[in-house]
Amino acid sequence: MAAARPRMTEGPGGPGGGGDGAPPPFKHAMAALNSAHTRPEVQLSALPAPKRLAPFSCALSASVVDPADESSELADGRFVLLHDPAGQESWQGTFRVVTLARTDLEPEIAGDPLLPEVTWSWLTGALEVHSAAYSDSSGTVTRSGSSYFGGLDERPPQTELEIRASWTPRPEDPAAPEALPDMAVHLTAWSELLCQCAGLPPEPGDGSSVVSLPKRRGPQPL
Repeated sequence: MAAARPRMTEGPGGPGGGGDGAPPPFKHAMAALNSAHTRPEVQLSALPAPKRLAPFSCALSASVVDPADESSELADGRFVLLHDPAGQESWQGTFRVVTLARTDLEPEIAGDPLLPEVTWSWLTGALEVHSAAYSDSSGTVTRSGSSYFGGLDERPPQTELEIRASWTPRPEDPAAPEALPDMAVHLTAWSELLCQCAGLPPEPGDGSSVVSLPKRRGPQPL
């Protein structure tokens, strides 16, 4: 079952941020994002697109809710698609995906020294499982902890996991005429990273062999 997809447009100031003159490759990418499959626990909504990073862009916010309690949020993040028809040297292409994912961890899980490497592998593994061709990836995995004192000393210690990642989406067959990346599979793969951060078990038949973290407290709003 796919989550309800927010309708994205290219109007100025809206999620598309490109006006009525958006080029066909960007319109193709927008249509693909609107058709992407995500788990029902993933709730997507459109955000105002960044205006200074590229001539054309769109942005989504996402949250993963607890299947047993939809009022409880287990993870959240942002997915931004940038397009510059002229290309940008740092991208090595005309499209760029920029993402943020985060969740709260229990202290004993947060202390695992392999957590950053494992978390990054969730993203690259999801992209590979969905045949989402990409290059020039970069990112950070950050753990930050908080302890509470005084009037807040009844609150348990909190550790947040944050994954910032960007990559250049590539067409599956670069040799094909007018080949374009399939942005639907990139959004689907990233949404699976969010679900793994949230501790949700893999869906039956999704081909994933990754063990998710246990379910935990949800993060504070972005």
